[in-house]
Amino acid sequence: MGLRDEKKQATRTAIADTALSLFLSHGFDQVTVSDIAKAAHVSVNTVFNYFPTKEDLFFDRQADVVQRLARALDDGAPGASAVDAVHRSFLAAVSRNDPTLGISSDMVAFWRVVDNSPALQARARLLAELTEAALAVKLAEISRTPADSLVPYATAAVIAGVDRALHAEIRRRISRGEEGDAVRAAIVDAAAGAFAAVRAGLDTYLETGGDSESAGEPNPQTVDE
Repeated sequence: MGLRDEKKQATRTAIADTALSLFLSHGFDQVTVSDIAKAAHVSVNTVFNYFPTKEDLFFDRQADVVQRLARALDDGAPGASAVDAVHRSFLAAVSRNDPTLGISSDMVAFWRVVDNSPALQARARLLAELTEAALAVKLAEISRTPADSLVPYATAAVIAGVDRALHAEIRRRISRGEEGDAVRAAIVDAAAGAFAAVRAGLDTYLETGGDSESAGEPNPQTVDE
């Protein structure tokens, strides 16, 4: 990253951090972009150059979040199924305490702001939909499934559903005051059970081609093809 890009990233981070601080203190709907620009010592136009909407300021890591399940397939080990790839990626995120998991007592205030803002609730739902759609596109690409097939979208819905349930469990445990280490241990066990529940039905998807019309035809697939 060059010096110019470093400065731009630093400005973006400073604006996002300032915005989050104001949102946590006053609520999302009560803070204006003008308030954020003033506190960050930049112009309103500068804020919009980095964040097209106020919701983007709150969910400033949304681009990474939307692609994380699809990216898990790219990072999967040769021969791994889609379920295994996503499961391993989730465990890796827990191990490094990825901030997007929210395994921190600081997240209680974050989610309280979301709960009090219909706009943020709508954006959170949209991000979940976009994450699932990105996974479906990646599944179709890897399995070479026909564009009009429902299978990659149904498969993505199941895998993304497990992922959402695990994130919801983290939020539930953190909100009731459990310590981070306890939450991490519990969510690892929960992930094992949740992914096991779908593994038998979905592990064959990339191995068989994912479409009932092509079942039985030679079409070896892996998440790395």
